[in-house]
Amino acid sequence: MEMEIMSREFIKPSTPTPPRLRNFPISFIDHITFRYYVPLLFFYNDTKLCDQQSKISHLKSSLSRTLSMYYPFAGRFKDQRSIECNDKGVPFLVANITRTKLSTILENPNEKLLNPLFPDDLQWKMMEWNESILIFQINCFSCGGIVISVCACHKIIDTTTAFNFMNDWSKLNREQELESKSTLASLLPYNLLCAGDTIFSLGNLPNFPEVDFVIEKTIVRKRFVFEASKLKLLKNLVNFNSHVVENPTRVEVVTALIYKCMVSTLGLNFKTTSLQMAVNLRTRMNPPLSNKCVGNLVWILFVINPELHDLEFRIRQGLREFCEVYLKKLGGKEKDLSFICECLKQLTTTVSKSDNNQSLIAFASWCKFPMYEADFGWGKPIWVTTSACPARNAIILMDTRDGDGIEVIVSMEENDMVRFECNVELLQYGSLNPSIV
Repeated sequence: MEMEIMSREFIKPSTPTPPRLRNFPISFIDHITFRYYVPLLFFYNDTKLCDQQSKISHLKSSLSRTLSMYYPFAGRFKDQRSIECNDKGVPFLVANITRTKLSTILENPNEKLLNPLFPDDLQWKMMEWNESILIFQINCFSCGGIVISVCACHKIIDTTTAFNFMNDWSKLNREQELESKSTLASLLPYNLLCAGDTIFSLGNLPNFPEVDFVIEKTIVRKRFVFEASKLKLLKNLVNFNSHVVENPTRVEVVTALIYKCMVSTLGLNFKTTSLQMAVNLRTRMNPPLSNKCVGNLVWILFVINPELHDLEFRIRQGLREFCEVYLKKLGGKEKDLSFICECLKQLTTTVSKSDNNQSLIAFASWCKFPMYEADFGWGKPIWVTTSACPARNAIILMDTRDGDGIEVIVSMEENDMVRFECNVELLQYGSLNPSIV
């Protein structure tokens, strides 16, 4: 792929952040979250409705206004407890790609073709404290296609926050020609920015180490797609075999299948292999939090040594117990600081120690998130994806574009992946890296 970086600049908020908002405290969940850049790619078909220079100009202008809404993201971390909202801005790169068509990538979406689309090879790299929280690269293809890539620091931006940002940016980009600048400025809700600190305040809690994981060069990424018809077969199979789980969800049946195939591939024992799941807290709090809450509103649920036959049940049971017991003490009316302290201590110890633990399989589901809503005026994206997390035995689940299927990105040791991708039961339901077009 021949690529030329045409421009590189910093985009700053269109309206300066007021002095009263210059210090942005983060939550105790953000406090322990790692500083790696999480990468996202948004693919758009032929966008020759207007010239490239005009599109880029509109993107920069609308991004500037979006940063006024999400003002902490244009700042820099002061320390592990807060962000200085100093309006330094975010890097914005524009790249031209001449000899490779967008369709070539979509026909065979592999790491060799995807990785150059990210800015400065920052995907899953550790952010230094004085570096930008967000970085963008606009990849312009001669065929008219565009790929918008973003690397977002996970310490303050979870998946929900990232997609909310992209959707708000795209909305401003669509509407900016119809609205005056003064009208747009009046819509910026400085005092309404809802942050995780309002519920999960770090307050006087002591400092804890950040959760970390080992970046391994021998990790490889594979993408599997489960179409709606195959998911229906999986659900029917679970309904037939299970006496405790009725109407399993898409995520439950795919998680169970991937877990089963990984345990088999790795030669592990179901009785001694744990499952780790990221849980979105917004909808599970009582009352529910706003979906617009920024930060990491996520907690880690451990399903300890589930038996294969009751995995779906154990996942549901674990989520129910988590909501009924943990959430109340973490941020509800029964908030318990000593309990929070012990949880943070255990989580930072358990996850860090699990880096080289083959008997832990980690899942994160992005299903039902608004991944495909970012319409910048060229239509909704034809594909949204990420680069594989370079951690051992990590799995990300995402909706397909139609919302009925599931795409799964699996990260494993190269030698293990050779066996995993040939698993007969896995391939009975999932297709290995099918074309997007």
